[in-house]
Amino acid sequence: MINTRRYVTYTGTELMASRKYRGFSLLELLITISILLIMAGVTFVTLQPALNQNHVNSGYDTTLMALRNTRNLAITQSNEYYVNFNPAGFPAGTIQVEFQGPAVAGVLPPLQQVITYALPADVSFAVQTGFPANTPDSFGTGVTAIDFESTPGVPLNYVVFYPDGSAQDSLGNYSNGVVYLTRTGSPIYISKAVTLWGATGRIRGWSLNNVTGVATWVQQ
Repeated sequence: MINTRRYVTYTGTELMASRKYRGFSLLELLITISILLIMAGVTFVTLQPALNQNHVNSGYDTTLMALRNTRNLAITQSNEYYVNFNPAGFPAGTIQVEFQGPAVAGVLPPLQQVITYALPADVSFAVQTGFPANTPDSFGTGVTAIDFESTPGVPLNYVVFYPDGSAQDSLGNYSNGVVYLTRTGSPIYISKAVTLWGATGRIRGWSLNNVTGVATWVQQ
């Protein structure tokens, strides 16, 4: 009877090659995933302040754009345009622009909505503890988030742009004011502000900086 069994021997190199195709073990896979998760967590923590600042910057840019575009509309269209901050019936962080048509037989028509703008969800018109009493353009007291005033000490949440470019209230009184943007729970130094000078309609942007240890509003 002939023995047909074969015996195969492997060299060390061949054994290593055969093991290579078996893939990762469960332990190796868990270690790799753990390292990746740790790296992702460290990256997120490192980038989070920059992401928060970017959100506030986006809200600030939106606010500047809403005011400047509306003022330009009032001038070019020769009509009154309202800018309302946090208007009733809208989510917080909304800027509503409305158009006031000319009077017909001495009666003004209802306001017509033109457009709405929205801040990033984690950004709001708000003030934080630590905001300096030395306010941007010396408007307001630094404790009211939306503070447009035609009567000193009486804050309004809206402003009206007239065809001459000025900013007034609904009664035609010049309105100076400031609006603050921040992210509650974040350091105050990511905060921004926008001011409006009523007589000329001048619009300015501000950042809250740490100047030699003192919180100071600095014009952009």
